[in-house]
Amino acid sequence: MRVFAVDPAVRNTGYAVLEGEARAPRVLDFGVISIASNQTQSSALSAVRGHLFNLMKKWQPDEVAVEGIIYVQSHQTAISMGAARAATLIAAADHGLKIYEYAPRKVKMAVVGKGTASKDQVAFMIRALLKLSETPPADAADALAIGMAHLQAADPLRAKLLDRRLI
Repeated sequence: MRVFAVDPAVRNTGYAVLEGEARAPRVLDFGVISIASNQTQSSALSAVRGHLFNLMKKWQPDEVAVEGIIYVQSHQTAISMGAARAATLIAAADHGLKIYEYAPRKVKMAVVGKGTASKDQVAFMIRALLKLSETPPADAADALAIGMAHLQAADPLRAKLLDRRLI
């Protein structure tokens, strides 16, 4: 299975492409789509959707895994995060891909074993689990973790740990 995983944000969207099974995943690509702060939000969202669309076209994933909605105290932050998620979902829908959603706590549990793990802990564990030569940027590490959680959820022996919701 090839999964395209996304940690959506308006300015810094993390993405990752993993292939294989939870026990032996291969990292094909990962990175951060950074959008300049001088671009309007609508322009930034269009750019995020376009970049994700092109990456999905390049890598031809079987499924897409995306971070679920998280609780935030700021309404403005929640709206921005929702918009970034929508850009991601539209890019995946344009390719006719199934989209799965994972709660941040479940992703952290899958990778670190602790639902309240910090970004640094997630990045450290991702580097170790995937045998990367360097620690990825935080947003890319989060996307890699989402991909790992998806591969684990697809594994019948590990599926009980994660609720796998199809959007």
